[in-house]
Amino acid sequence: MRRLLENKFFVIALVTLLLIAFIVFSAVPGSPLSNLTKPLSVIIDPVQAVFQKAGTKISDFYAAIAEGMEIRKENDELRAEIAELEYEVQQGEEAKIRWEELKSAFSIQDSFENYHIQGASVLTRESDEWFSVIRINVGTDNGIDASETSFAVVDARMNLVGRVMTTDNDSSKVLPLLHEGFSVSAKVNVVNGAVVLVTGDISLKNDGLCLVTRIPSNIELQVGDELVTSGEGGLFPAGIPIGVIESFDNSDPDNITATLRPYASISDIKDVFIMVPNTEEDMKTTDPSASETTPAPAETKPVDSETTPPSDNGGETTGGDAPND
Repeated sequence: MRRLLENKFFVIALVTLLLIAFIVFSAVPGSPLSNLTKPLSVIIDPVQAVFQKAGTKISDFYAAIAEGMEIRKENDELRAEIAELEYEVQQGEEAKIRWEELKSAFSIQDSFENYHIQGASVLTRESDEWFSVIRINVGTDNGIDASETSFAVVDARMNLVGRVMTTDNDSSKVLPLLHEGFSVSAKVNVVNGAVVLVTGDISLKNDGLCLVTRIPSNIELQVGDELVTSGEGGLFPAGIPIGVIESFDNSDPDNITATLRPYASISDIKDVFIMVPNTEEDMKTTDPSASETTPAPAETKPVDSETTPPSDNGGETTGGDAPND
């Protein structure tokens, strides 16, 4: 014990603990030490205030850390919620656009009643050195078979996009009108408008333009003239909007040309519509009155041999032939 009392660190620690205990007990209301410490309050109160302030600061520090972590968590949750709401708004706008496109597709059906419309979504745009094609998500399983014929492809506003080139079970490739292998007979969209040829051109494709050729020498196209399909050739029905004339060049009378800017924005298209000609069976299904009706057989009355007048063949009656033996 004596050794401990001789140890300075032990003495300092003991005195400190006693002082702290004394201060704590003196602060308890009704404690007998409170009266004893009144003369020492000048010294004790500042020390007690220091400890109290230090305890408050430590408590506030930990409280601030806890509140900061809670605020950070709430901010992360709010950011996630905002991102989700923005995504929902974006999806809602996308759905609205798709709905407007589908409503426009019904007008295609009304305008071309001899065709039924097959909607499709663009899967990819495949390109190489020479051309680019569009792959869509319908094929022979959906009744689209390009092995024997092709089909006109339009956008939701009924503007010409191209034609179906090849098909497999669940997808098809569309040859767009900007492709240098594409061509369509067109006419100026006026009464008795001139018939011309619209083709894709490799030098104009990057500018989003088509080439117009076979222009009659007595015709001068104007910038802004609209061209529509003429219906010649049988693949494209007449009247599908193609685009407007952007420039006209008649410097060479033997090779009059023009450039056309298509209405359809090929690079932005997400949905297309395939125009499939109705078969006779389709026409009967959509218009029951068009189906042939077989008249009911006339009711025949049994012949009474007793009342049938004799014929010229020896007095035999026409009531029926006698059975052969």
